[in-house]
Amino acid sequence: MKDRKSKAFINGQPLRPESLMMSYGYDPARSEGAVKCPIFQTSTFAFRTAEEGKAFFEVAYGLREQGPNETLGLIYSRLNNPDLEILEDRLTLWDEAEDAAVFQSGMAAISTAMLEFLSPGDVVLYSEPVYGGTYFLFNHVLPRYGIKSVPFAAGQPMAELERAVGLEEVRKQVAMIFVETPANPTNALVDIAACAELARAWSRPDHKILVAVDNTFLGPLWQHPLRHGADLVIYSATKYIGGHSDVIAGVVLGSEELLSRVKTMRTIMGSMAGPWTGWLLMRSLETLKLRMTSQMKNARYVADFLAEHPQVEKVYYLGHLQEDNPQYEVYRRQCLAPGGMMAFDIVGGEAEAFKFLNSLHLFKLAVSLGGTESLAEHPASMTHADVAPEERAKRSVSDALVRLSIGVEHPEDLIRDVDQALATT
Repeated sequence: MKDRKSKAFINGQPLRPESLMMSYGYDPARSEGAVKCPIFQTSTFAFRTAEEGKAFFEVAYGLREQGPNETLGLIYSRLNNPDLEILEDRLTLWDEAEDAAVFQSGMAAISTAMLEFLSPGDVVLYSEPVYGGTYFLFNHVLPRYGIKSVPFAAGQPMAELERAVGLEEVRKQVAMIFVETPANPTNALVDIAACAELARAWSRPDHKILVAVDNTFLGPLWQHPLRHGADLVIYSATKYIGGHSDVIAGVVLGSEELLSRVKTMRTIMGSMAGPWTGWLLMRSLETLKLRMTSQMKNARYVADFLAEHPQVEKVYYLGHLQEDNPQYEVYRRQCLAPGGMMAFDIVGGEAEAFKFLNSLHLFKLAVSLGGTESLAEHPASMTHADVAPEERAKRSVSDALVRLSIGVEHPEDLIRDVDQALATT
């Protein structure tokens, strides 16, 4: 089913990811000439012979080494499926990863990776603010398995991370540094390269500390964590990768060595995405660059409007970082564009924020982000409601904060909607 390397070059020159999203990993001749990859809606696959089935299972279960020209045969859709394999091949192109694993949700991706790489007695350092589901996993689920989670503030010098660790004995227990950058919902940045440097410094020959980056906010287009030393890149593919608010999925990318472990855990946990999800995401990848570029451009207009509005106290938008801001240098080095996400503090508090949200017409009042439609939500009472109030206050997630995900509508229409909604407050 796969047809990769030979189609990735023309006259010896590599094709760019957006040019390969329609063809990479798929040969129409193997599917009755269908230009688009079919949906392989099946739970199991027939073996040509019993010997073939035995050989497939030997490789799948690690009973023997895979031959030099041998690929893992199709067995069962919890292990592998053509739609997922082709999708994973295409996803590697954006982040220049060796391998990828697709999951049924972003939280399935994070949870499976954490359970594979963390053990009782380990410490995971994580940046705050962080998505509410991730916060709950780190603070309420992992501790039940003897795994300690220690937060540090995004947007602060890396000395903050070292202070968060504190005692040398705690540092010896660190197994992973998990960063969400830009942070949800404030767009605060974490220096990935600095985290990777610390991980290397703290690692021992028998204990490598991994750096995992939730790259959902900037997506595969505007930030590439592996280039800056990260070991794992994680996405809620529901967001920009899916891009149409009609699919739930997650992705983990990294080296073949690490991803083989992730995929084994995925098989046992049963958290693999299905063929229909894979097909929808392949469809979405074909327009990823078009959508994200449009959203990024629209966001600039909306953010500039908000920055000048008297009912807005502060705008959290990467495109507004100034050279005197310590975050500016990280942004210029690490990010390719400011993306399509922003948040702002409205003058007042929850009541004013709710008036604004209830008065929107074009924006949809809904959680999630990265879809073609523009969305607005209230993090303190919605996506981050399970974060302790004192933690929200420390990380600027106040009752006055509103988060916007900018879509592909006309920017003047978006501004008109925001303007009339602000007028009601």
